[in-house]
Amino acid sequence: MDRHRLTQQIKAEAKSLGFDVCGIAKAEAVSKETITYYSHWTCDGKHGTMQYLERNCDKRFDPTVLVNGCRSIIVVALNYAPRQGIEGISRYAIGEDYHKIVKDKLYKLLGTIDAVIPTKGRAFCDSAPVLEKYWAVMAGIGWIGRNRQLTIPGKGSYFFLGELLIDRELEYDTPFTSNHCGNCNKCIENCPTGALCKESFDARKCLSYLTIEHRGELPENIGGKMGKCFYGCDRCLEACPHNRFATPSSTPQFQPSDELKQMKWKDWHSLTEEKYHKLFSRSAVERCGYRQLMRNISIMKTEN
Repeated sequence: MDRHRLTQQIKAEAKSLGFDVCGIAKAEAVSKETITYYSHWTCDGKHGTMQYLERNCDKRFDPTVLVNGCRSIIVVALNYAPRQGIEGISRYAIGEDYHKIVKDKLYKLLGTIDAVIPTKGRAFCDSAPVLEKYWAVMAGIGWIGRNRQLTIPGKGSYFFLGELLIDRELEYDTPFTSNHCGNCNKCIENCPTGALCKESFDARKCLSYLTIEHRGELPENIGGKMGKCFYGCDRCLEACPHNRFATPSSTPQFQPSDELKQMKWKDWHSLTEEKYHKLFSRSAVERCGYRQLMRNISIMKTEN
């Protein structure tokens, strides 16, 4: 099968699997500018305590090292914007854990490709040293906005990204070279902690980092900046004008459970560990852990 026909078949199958967008990039080392920026960012400590971001840089900067024989990177985006939000929890985490859902779909896509022509590959979704947003740009899907989120023209940025690295050459999409943020700084202006600026992003100040990744005590007076979100923060996304194009996700697993929808604000302050596991056994919120979640809720209770 020729590259063009195989490429079109892959994109059609990605759409049938529920992915909203699919683009393809050539597997090669990332740009020198990207390596320089990333290296300076970690050297400056702006990644906080996420030490895994310092490791495996050879694989992070070159996907052919991560997956031997890789020639093409199929990048997909899956909408997670829920029909109904849950006060206190970032939108991406109110449904089932996205890692497994996206990867399962990608392995189904790999199975379809392999049935047409023998193909080897690996699927990733925020689960390996892959510069996901970089490859989404290289695959022509969108641009990285000032809020450091991958933004898709006419669709917004409420999307999970996934990658399928395969050993087949395909037709490659033109990298997305324009930036549609213009003179808008709404994400920066609405960041409650000053984690965002035009030049960079300091994870150590980000509420998503502090409430999810950061272990130990929270910085003094941070509770007053959390609003009513104890897991993550969506304010840079909510402020982005491009998210006016966002539409509710059609993926059933990304919708909140009935039990989660029934939680009232007062219920969170008396949340038991048993109830926590019942609510979040299949959720990304499990990454935080019960004690850390209650730490977040507790500081809001005393400072708000």
